[in-house]
Amino acid sequence: MTKFCDWIDKRTGKLDTSGLETKWRARWAEIKTQEYKSSHPLKPINEMTSEEIKSMFYILVMFPYPSGVLHMGHVRVYTISDALARFHRMRGKHVVNPMGWDAFGLPAENAAIERGVAPSEWTVRNIAVMKDQLARIQTDFGWDRELSTCEPDYYKWTQHLFLQLYEHGMVYRKEAFVNWDPVDQTVLANEQVDKNGRSWRSGAVVERRKLVQWFAKITAYADDLLNDLDVLDWPEHVKAMQANWIGRSEGAEFDFALDSKGTNHDGQAQPPTAVTVFTSRPDTVFGVSYLAVSADHPLISRDWLPTTHATDVLCCAKDIKDCQAKGGVSSDSSQPSKLGVFTGLYALHPLDPDRRVPIYIADYVLSGYGTGAVMGVPAHDARDSEFCKANDVPVHDSVVEPISQDKKAADSVFTDLGVLRKVPENGIFGGLASAEAMAAIVHAAEEKSSGRAAVNYRLRDWLLSRQRYWGAPVPVVHCASCGVVPVPEDELPVELPRSVHLSGRGGSPLSHAAEWLSCKCPRCKGPAKRDSDTLDTFVDSSWYFLRYTDPHNRSLPFGASAATATMPVDLYIGGVEHAILHLLYSRFISKFLYKTQTYGAAAVQDDAAISDSVRSTILQKCSSKDYNGEPFKRLLTQGMVHGLTYKDPSTGQFLKPEEVEVEAGKGGSSAARVIATGKAPAVVYEKMSKSKYNGVDPTETVNKYGADATRLHMLYLAPPQDVLEWDTQSIVGMQRWINRLGRLVDGAFEAKPLQTITESLTSRVEWSGEAKETYRQANVAVQKATEAMGTTFAFNTAIASLIELSNHLATVKECAHPSYAYALACLIKMLSPLAPSVGEELWEVCCKNKYFDAAGIMTQNSTGGISVLGQKWPDVDESALIKQSTTIVVQINGKVRFKIDDVDVDLDKEMLAQLAKEHPLAAKWLFAKSIIRVIHVPNKLINLIIN
Repeated sequence: MTKFCDWIDKRTGKLDTSGLETKWRARWAEIKTQEYKSSHPLKPINEMTSEEIKSMFYILVMFPYPSGVLHMGHVRVYTISDALARFHRMRGKHVVNPMGWDAFGLPAENAAIERGVAPSEWTVRNIAVMKDQLARIQTDFGWDRELSTCEPDYYKWTQHLFLQLYEHGMVYRKEAFVNWDPVDQTVLANEQVDKNGRSWRSGAVVERRKLVQWFAKITAYADDLLNDLDVLDWPEHVKAMQANWIGRSEGAEFDFALDSKGTNHDGQAQPPTAVTVFTSRPDTVFGVSYLAVSADHPLISRDWLPTTHATDVLCCAKDIKDCQAKGGVSSDSSQPSKLGVFTGLYALHPLDPDRRVPIYIADYVLSGYGTGAVMGVPAHDARDSEFCKANDVPVHDSVVEPISQDKKAADSVFTDLGVLRKVPENGIFGGLASAEAMAAIVHAAEEKSSGRAAVNYRLRDWLLSRQRYWGAPVPVVHCASCGVVPVPEDELPVELPRSVHLSGRGGSPLSHAAEWLSCKCPRCKGPAKRDSDTLDTFVDSSWYFLRYTDPHNRSLPFGASAATATMPVDLYIGGVEHAILHLLYSRFISKFLYKTQTYGAAAVQDDAAISDSVRSTILQKCSSKDYNGEPFKRLLTQGMVHGLTYKDPSTGQFLKPEEVEVEAGKGGSSAARVIATGKAPAVVYEKMSKSKYNGVDPTETVNKYGADATRLHMLYLAPPQDVLEWDTQSIVGMQRWINRLGRLVDGAFEAKPLQTITESLTSRVEWSGEAKETYRQANVAVQKATEAMGTTFAFNTAIASLIELSNHLATVKECAHPSYAYALACLIKMLSPLAPSVGEELWEVCCKNKYFDAAGIMTQNSTGGISVLGQKWPDVDESALIKQSTTIVVQINGKVRFKIDDVDVDLDKEMLAQLAKEHPLAAKWLFAKSIIRVIHVPNKLINLIIN
């Protein structure tokens, strides 16, 4: 007889996880073309059945950078995604669950410099290592859809996407600041600048320089990106982060006409006529005390500044720019800036031209934001108030007061909405509530042509250029005659040159590849130069989910019908650290492609490559809900994994594990001490990192405890959205449970079912109380696990329900009853997505011993195999959830005397009283006594009151 416990060492009691997992990895590889061929359905959309298209479920985990090493955060997110993919497959979904590699980027380039190896070689080697590691934790991705962003057959289409944006006027070039290392003479990414503003390599103070760079007009989609958050099933805090980043602000623009008195205009050029500002509080415009402009505002020029002020102003402008170059300025109003100088210039109030407003240069105003000028209202803005105090700016009184006179501002600066005070400055608007006053003031400004309603956004256009080697080259050439010319589509991809010397110095590496740079202009055929920049790696990851839908298409980035049938992603899983930029850029690109009919219902209508029946099915699927090009329907953001961390109590320094001795105490508790001092260290959980010596190697963990126990432990410790405090010591609990499941299954063969479950269910009313409870508990577990896996992602709840069911089965005496076999089958099926090799082995053992056959439980799936992962997830029998029997506590005169087991639920008071009187233990208390009253708590207790 085949037994699961044959895998357990009789001497040590340990499961041979290595042998078991190796067996099932090999078995899965063998049956991939059979049972698992349908698991990753990669076939032309026109060959798919209507049912397959309708049941498609796209589950996607954010693809990793191929660093070469999995950490526990990787294990957590891939275990989550794998368990959910297996669950939905068992639920009958046509699951799309691909994997690939976000392979371009700075780390590979740095590794090439440090190790003297080509980035491509380093990347390919790391991918091979990580694929093996992913197999070790038993993930089952759709590798037939695998992609790598650094491969030419992928970045060809990234370049195509850039050209599509260019063709639609959605990319442009302009000057922008970069981080410049003055020693190495190269551009640095933000992550190459340390917290002190120094280069990671040379140690030089990093400067800010302007370079001409490529930008994408993401701001053109600001309203769509903001409004369509409402259709998404995302965590509210993530949607709030996106909304705040977009930062839509309604208000007004006012034109403060420049007072020509005092300007240094020599008539050679036309001076600015007005300073335009945006404000979200037009109700405070009469409280303006000054205007503040940026250091590179057009007014900050010797041509316009009064000669008496020009030198001081220009010196201040230089100081501000120098400070900005070192990253020392914040425009955050929570950090008031005070550096400023009066320019000697005045502007005229847009609604009161007799009132002159002084103009200052201020370091908190940045040229790249808004108009490069703001109005200062110190009575209603804390930063403006600080600026006035520091620069002796005369302050106007408040013009807005609280609606209720009982409500006083916490200090002299009142920042809330209120009522405009009836003071001369406010004129006819005095007495109006802020909201009413805003509309009236804007209308008055419009009539005077000195202002208008306006909407402002915090969102800025997306900087696409990178002065790096390891990225997709920008597909344009620069011609002296024709200017910027796109590379023709039939010449894509523009491949990276292989022989570039990487040193980390001297600017963009591609700018030194003379042979590669030189080319012919596609338009005039004259000499031209390639663009030496590469694209931001966020461009690569902004559309990869669409390529997965049709990964081997050689003529298009993806087929319109394949993408439309698969998108949007039903469930996207990844870290909350990507909650802003990656998600925002992906939403922008997806919406752009949707609006330009690269995919979507309109594109399907025009697709001649599909049949009418396929077209009809896809359009029907599209009509169920319009996501307006949103790429990710539902988002699951997993929390970080923190490790056990020890700190020296005296110095606060992190301690290595070998510097601490941990002694086991009673009840599983433990005490730690610093070996060198004998003192108790500070013990906390913190984000895993090398510097804290608290990292855990997943490979070592899997080798020691097994992949199944590691997965179960990872999923059980905390809900996926929460921070997980990794405790290796408690993983033995999952090892013991797996062994108990093995003994439970092996013990079941001693009493095979005498009847099939289907036959037995017809006479369920005649079942014993134990059989009814077993059937009920099985269905309760199915209900809890199904909700946890399909709705709430509370894996800890799912596993707890399986443990509870197994504990019940361990107490059952009627093991030959088919309800026991039914419950055991449900338990193994629900375990399998979480612990695949253990689930497979338990199922196979039952099948080889013909155990489920005796109970009439189907063990073969549609392809003829017996893999449990190819089985149908159990359905809930709603009628079984109602508890059929219960235990009633019997009290006499309020004191518990005995209990009656296996009582039908909802039995009335009279019947319960009769059962109590007839119970063998009742005579002792009721002999020669009269029952004068009966107190009944339904399904819980009955209290007999006697005289």
